Amino acid sequence: MKIAVPTANGLLCPHFGHCDEFTIVEIDSNEVGATQCIPAPPHEPGKLPGWLKEKGADVVIAGGMGMRAQELFTQQGVKVIVGAPVAPPAEIVGAYLNGTLAPGANTCDH
Repeated sequence: MKIAVPTANGLLCPHFGHCDEFTIVEIDSNEVGATQCIPAPPHEPGKLPGWLKEKGADVVIAGGMGMRAQELFTQQGVKVIVGAPVAPPAEIVGAYLNGTLAPGANTCDH
């Protein structure tokens, strides 16, 4: 399984569509494995869900994400978690894996 987290400066970027990069975290035996940071493509509405699916993402954990992006991920078979805190990706993914990630409100207002 691969989990994608939108990041900037090594932390979760609060707004999914405007991040600098994505940190892709591989999960091996329910543990955080290898991580890879890849630059985000230029912002283009509706592009990121398919692009992340091509990168192998099974789950996306974000602070905020618009409803259209969430729908597109669902169509791609990618699970979306919104309301995650600004923190290092490995910490967020670790909390998700052990069931302690407590998402807050979706920080995206559209």
